[in-house]
Amino acid sequence: MKGISVRLEGLTKHFGKVVALQALDLDIRAGEMVAFLGPSGCGKTTTLLMIAGIYQSTAGQIYFNERRVDHLHPRDRDVGMVFQSYALYPHLILFENIAFPLRLKRTPQAEIEQKVRQAADLLGIGHVLDRRPAQVSGGQQQRAALARALIKEPQVLLLDEPLSNLDAQIRLQARGEIRRLQQQIGVTSILVTHDQAEALAMADRIAVFSMGKLQQLATTDDLYLRPANVFVARFVGHPPMNLLEGGFENGHFTMGTLSIPVPSGHLKGGGSLGIRPEDATLDGEVPARVVVIEPLGRETLVTLRLGEMDFKVLADQAARPTLGTEVRLGYRRDRVHLFDQAGKRVAP
Repeated sequence: MKGISVRLEGLTKHFGKVVALQALDLDIRAGEMVAFLGPSGCGKTTTLLMIAGIYQSTAGQIYFNERRVDHLHPRDRDVGMVFQSYALYPHLILFENIAFPLRLKRTPQAEIEQKVRQAADLLGIGHVLDRRPAQVSGGQQQRAALARALIKEPQVLLLDEPLSNLDAQIRLQARGEIRRLQQQIGVTSILVTHDQAEALAMADRIAVFSMGKLQQLATTDDLYLRPANVFVARFVGHPPMNLLEGGFENGHFTMGTLSIPVPSGHLKGGGSLGIRPEDATLDGEVPARVVVIEPLGRETLVTLRLGEMDFKVLADQAARPTLGTEVRLGYRRDRVHLFDQAGKRVAP
């Protein structure tokens, strides 16, 4: 199975007066997995369903390689899709659920037998093919749905929140299995998720959406280390980035009575200073008070009162302070994030 490129040009979708997606331009490389990440209502699922052909776009074009497909019926687009609900037929055994797309194409029985068992063995469910969906675990149902999508040998694999119905432990296992399988067969894949850990762990690149607009398309490292704007900075990372609002002047960021040196001395005017909790320390120069302590096992999440706002520090377990004590906040100056008044990244 060989992946193809997917290109979206000016893709737009309106539902009446509601703009669900605004003029999206996006290139997905052949064989890569791209995650669409964002909160509910941001446009990620709408985009996926337009690629699948379930929704018709209001404007714009969709290309698979150089072939325009936005005018084609879903069955003619050669995509495989795995839904959040898995959409398995409850009265059919897993073998027949997986074989269903081949039955529609009137594939010979011998070929169906071969392809179903090959896909099932690849996904580790060959031993439960004679059972109905209700007789197997959620993880096995999810694998059956994935096998059904892959047995068509699609050019593009679309995954719509495929792990949402699994418990935490099985989700960790399943996301690793899906990623391994996608890399093994080389199919171009798009994963829709609201779970940033899922996106960061599975995707080659991540497209972050908000309010029907693409905010940033980047690798995991770039997204985390160089967020394009304040929304991405807040949304990606757990615990989220601390964002202080104030002003820049003479190489310092000021917020009330606080004055913090910043690496870019040329900045002037209002803006935001971002510091991730893991890049902050409790042995610096900025006075703060401990207001919440959350033990996390190996680490401790400490919430400080800094001026009129809260600031979170991810500290080593051995450095856990006492509630209510005064501490001195520090931070890695090479890891600060600076944003202008419009919320766009300006440095470093």
